Amino acid sequence: MTGKVHSLNTGKVQVIAGSGKKEVASGIIKRPVEGSVFLTSVGLKGDEQEDLVHHGGVDKAVCVYPAEHYPYWHKKLGKEIDAGAFGENVTVSGLVETEVCIGDTFEWGEAVVQVSQPRHPCYKLAKRHDVKELPLYVQESGYSGFYFRVLKEGHVSAEEDLRLKERHTEMTIARVNRLNFQDADDVEGLKQLAELPYLAESWREGVEKKLGKLEG
Repeated sequence: MTGKVHSLNTGKVQVIAGSGKKEVASGIIKRPVEGSVFLTSVGLKGDEQEDLVHHGGVDKAVCVYPAEHYPYWHKKLGKEIDAGAFGENVTVSGLVETEVCIGDTFEWGEAVVQVSQPRHPCYKLAKRHDVKELPLYVQESGYSGFYFRVLKEGHVSAEEDLRLKERHTEMTIARVNRLNFQDADDVEGLKQLAELPYLAESWREGVEKKLGKLEG
């Protein structure tokens, strides 16, 4: 499996106004960058997150979004949107949620990265596009994108493909999304998910909490 990188995107923390009265600070507005960028264990050099509790960190170092979904969002939102519009660091084709699995490990330039969890959009994505229902639309469509952790730091660029090195599980991002939303009472599926050593720790904690309620 190979992912063709279309765009490498970074952003600085800035205030997003939208149509509501409340302004929020976020690094969700990403723009394409040219050339080689150094990828550290916590993300791309030059990229920023405002909320380091819910964004960024070792398990969410790189946000990835499939380019295949952009035509859907053009139609759904009724406007043209460019690479990086979903706050992703990497806009890529060939790596969609139904095919990418938790633990998939890719070589990318000098770096090695691993799939850790789906992307779970929050209100800041809605604010970014001034569409209140956008996180719900993402949930319903399953077009979430996903995160990488960094196993090996190094320089990366949009000119270098993501090449699958190892597959450790058959738990696709699409299935994780279903277990989180549509099949949230699937005890056996949730148990399988919680046992995966490659799953992001914060996501595992959420799954274990769900299991506690279901089995309690």
